[in-house]
Amino acid sequence: MKKLFLLLTVIAVSVIMVLSLSLYGCGQKATPAEREEVAGGKHFEGIDIWFFPGGPEGGPFASVVYNGAKAAENDLGPNVTYVWSDWNVEKMISQFKEAVAAQPDGICVMGHPGDVAFGPLIDDAVSKGIIVTSQNTELPESEAEYGANGFGYVGASNYSAGIALARQAVMEFGLGEGDKALVWGLLAQETRGLRSKGCVDGLEEAGLVVDYMEISDEVNADATLGTPVISGYVSANPDVKLIITDHGALTSTVATYGQGAGLEPGEVNFAGFDLSAASVEAIKSGYLGLIIDQQPWLQGYLPILQVCLTKEYYFAGLHIDTGSGFVNAENVDLLAELAEEGIR
Repeated sequence: MKKLFLLLTVIAVSVIMVLSLSLYGCGQKATPAEREEVAGGKHFEGIDIWFFPGGPEGGPFASVVYNGAKAAENDLGPNVTYVWSDWNVEKMISQFKEAVAAQPDGICVMGHPGDVAFGPLIDDAVSKGIIVTSQNTELPESEAEYGANGFGYVGASNYSAGIALARQAVMEFGLGEGDKALVWGLLAQETRGLRSKGCVDGLEEAGLVVDYMEISDEVNADATLGTPVISGYVSANPDVKLIITDHGALTSTVATYGQGAGLEPGEVNFAGFDLSAASVEAIKSGYLGLIIDQQPWLQGYLPILQVCLTKEYYFAGLHIDTGSGFVNAENVDLLAELAEEGIR
């Protein structure tokens, strides 16, 4: 009888210990990885983000940015609202106000309006606990002030990219003192215009005679509307040797511009920005001679990751330069398939 009592006592104590350990474990906060495993979900589910791809829906550059952001959404699990702005600065401002009113966890914004216009709006968003970060065009003042709050940047250094493209174009096309060039850009935009300035400065540094034209809002939103602009310029300046289009969608459209102006491939050298399926075809057509690739897919993926990391782990903003490589007829085939898939 004593042995039976002892056995029952041991069993009871064992059960109490197991229950105590189980209850203790229930009281601990699970790590994100444990929550993901138990729930069968993704690492950053429940985080709400508004994301600005920048241009019109379906545009050659904005669609690659969107593809990167969409991949991050699928991989990481946040809820993402996409906002299309037609590269219009006023529209970006009004849409940012709408985003703040929706009170998401984070906003990934194109910096085209510049620090002066965006600064007070970003101040307001951060004061409401919203994480703000930028892609494609820097907002250096906001980044400096709110870097510890997760404000980062993913994109090229605009002025350096402009200088680099100009110098490479001069070298590849054998241009020199007195040759005429056109830069078609966005100098009117505070920070985004630094890339156009870099193009102009780089060409003038090499002794070229540089004309400049501002991209209109209409052409900014629909690059095909630029065909008569280039036709008119080439007609008035038959001695032009180089045209730089400081805009991804315009660069993708240069074959149309050249044909519309009655040019043969290579008769006037075209150079510009951003790899896409359309710019690959423009290179293969012989009209587009050179682009600098700022890898826009990363400008979609990494800002989404930035907001998630800051929201979950309080990481500071990361500054990532995505622009460094050149693409021309010699190496375009290496990237053509990825460009067709909307990744490069």
